[in-house]
Amino acid sequence: MRYEPHDYQKYATDFILTHPIAAVFLEMGLGKSVITLTALFDLILDQFLIRKVLVIAPLRVARDTWPSEIRKWDHLSGLTYSVAVGNESERRTALMRTVDVYIINRENVDWLITKSGIPFDFDMVVIDELSSFKSHQAKRFKSLLKARPSVKRIVGLTGTPSSNGLMDLWAEFRLLDLGQRLGRYISHYRAAYFMPDKRNAEVIFSYKPLPGAEDAIYQRISDVTISMKSCDYLKLPECVTNEVPVVMNDKEMAVYDRFREDMVTKIKDKEIDAANAAVLSGKLLQMANGAVYDEEKVSCHIHDRKLDALEDLIEGANGKPVLIACWYQHDAERIRARFPVREIKTSQDIEDWNAGKISAAIIHPASAGHGLNLQAGGSTLIWFGLTWSLELYQQTNARLHRQGQKDTVIIHHIIAKDTIDEDVMKTLRKKEKTQDALINAVRANLEVGR
Repeated sequence: MRYEPHDYQKYATDFILTHPIAAVFLEMGLGKSVITLTALFDLILDQFLIRKVLVIAPLRVARDTWPSEIRKWDHLSGLTYSVAVGNESERRTALMRTVDVYIINRENVDWLITKSGIPFDFDMVVIDELSSFKSHQAKRFKSLLKARPSVKRIVGLTGTPSSNGLMDLWAEFRLLDLGQRLGRYISHYRAAYFMPDKRNAEVIFSYKPLPGAEDAIYQRISDVTISMKSCDYLKLPECVTNEVPVVMNDKEMAVYDRFREDMVTKIKDKEIDAANAAVLSGKLLQMANGAVYDEEKVSCHIHDRKLDALEDLIEGANGKPVLIACWYQHDAERIRARFPVREIKTSQDIEDWNAGKISAAIIHPASAGHGLNLQAGGSTLIWFGLTWSLELYQQTNARLHRQGQKDTVIIHHIIAKDTIDEDVMKTLRKKEKTQDALINAVRANLEVGR
């Protein structure tokens, strides 16, 4: 296919070419893969500045999206690649090939650097979904940071750089610039830009930015960072969000309320308890969806309110394909028991969905929330169960509302009234405001760039 880049795509490619350290915050659907690959082609095959590139991405994106993009565009002909996913033998074989671009899933970064014995001689690294390296305690972060000094050029791509607040940015930029802008230590970063928020005596549970800290952080990273929002550069179809309330009856609500207050309850002689607030939150979300796991991981049924609402939404789609996002396995099992649905897991599933062969599909936000192009197969998304993660929420929505979508996108949220569902929706809106402030602060100005 012939590549005819938009002005913003040319701008972003030039930014990568002219910045050895580049944080490119592109909202979902703007084509960050082809933008980056165009720059890689130039650096490797035209300017001969780079010899060997490692692309790190979520598993399905590494396996499906990046190879597909290289094969898709005519101007990338000649750029060779190898996909290092699968078992250890398959990964080793892929990494021993002589190619330009090596693509690996992020779960195997630690294996590659600390366990494989294969020399880490990549002179450029591309991190697709930089936000997945926001935890400075994760093995993938520690391993990549160890190898980072040998890398000449690095690109971090994401549409959700601060999905849980500005604290996320430290680890991301520590990898990119080795601490030049936000400091080498998370403790120094916290002390400089944050103050304790929620605490219990000496135990601090969360932090909030000091007055003026947001602007100061944005200023510190602005020289290596650009951001773009799809609404500024693309004429996307309208995206309509809708909340579908469901109401539990008194008996069902009593079970929920008792568990919320006491952190323990009985359902059909099965005792359900929560050891701490995090477990309580997860189990309350399950209860709002209609079932909850006991200590033996057996699901205990509570209600079918959301299943009934889902049936109405599927019927209301009048035969149009629907994508159903659900978090818990028991949700997927109950949906499959009631409706003829197919879970999107494999490359064939993705192909069949986009070919219009699937009328109703289930996706899990954590495994299908990044990089998958599903816009050709439908325009209706139903959130059966919600997630606290703004990143996964936005990324999942962007599987349909992205470049190439021809129809108005409808996003339904099935919300159990007077439950934690309502709190989740409020929190997602609040997080979105913080992230939008960052995106706006480092937004690319194409007029200046020309």
